[in-house]
Amino acid sequence: MFVLGIAMQGKLYANAHGILDLLRLVGDLGNGLLYVVSRALGLGADQVQVTTADYGTRFIVVAGLLNVIAAVDAHNLRTGRKH
Repeated sequence: MFVLGIAMQGKLYANAHGILDLLRLVGDLGNGLLYVVSRALGLGADQVQVTTADYGTRFIVVAGLLNVIAAVDAHNLRTGRKH
C-alpha cells in the first residue's frame, strides 16, 4: 500500500498542526524505514497536485496504521492479554 501511495504521488506528513494531522503523522511514521527513506529521497508530494494523490495519501496513512495495529496485536499476544 505504501508503494502504491507513493506511485500515486501521495503526500508524506512531516509535522502535525491538528488532531487529524497528528493521526496522519502517526500513520506515516508507522511505515518505519520506508517513511525515512522516502523523506530522504524527496518522495511524497508537499502539495497534492493530481486527483490520484489524495487516494495515494490515504494509502500511505492506512499502510502505517495497519503496521501500528499489527505491532500492538503482536505485543498483546506476547504478553498474554490476547489468546
